[in-house]
Amino acid sequence: MRTSSALASGPSTRSENALALGQGAIFLACGVWPLVHLPSFQAVTGPKADEWLVRTVGSLLGVTGGVLISAGLRRRITPEIRALAVGSAGVLTAIDCIYAAKGRISRVYLLDAALELGFIAGWAMAARRRRRVRKARERVRPSPEAEAIHAPA
Repeated sequence: MRTSSALASGPSTRSENALALGQGAIFLACGVWPLVHLPSFQAVTGPKADEWLVRTVGSLLGVTGGVLISAGLRRRITPEIRALAVGSAGVLTAIDCIYAAKGRISRVYLLDAALELGFIAGWAMAARRRRRVRKARERVRPSPEAEAIHAPA
C-alpha cells in the first residue's frame, strides 16, 4: 500500500520541526486555557452548555500539543506525527466551520478554522519540500540495481 506523500516517511525537515513546535504550542495553550480559567475562555468563545465536554476537548488538545512539541524538539517527525498534526487540524477545521455556520458555536471559531487551514497548508508545503529533497538525493545516489550492474565481477 502506498503512503500519502504528505505523510510519507523520511527524515524530518527544519520546516516540519518548526511546524510541529508552532502547532503544538498553540494546541497546548488552547487546550489548557479552559482547564485553567473557564470564564475567560467562555468570554472569548461564547458560553458552553457542557463544561465537561469543554474540559475533555481541551485535555485532548493539550495532549496532542504536547506530543507535537516533543516530536519537534527531538526532530523526530514520523509519518504518525504528520498524520496527527494534519488530521487534528482537519477535524478542528471541519467542526469549526460546520457548527459556526449552524450557529451552534461562536463565529470566532472561524478564526481558528483559518489558523488550522494554515497548518494544513504548511504541512503540505513541507511534504513537497521533503519530496524534492528525496528526489534530488536519488538522482545523486545510484540505485542498488545500477551499482550491481557496474560492480566488478
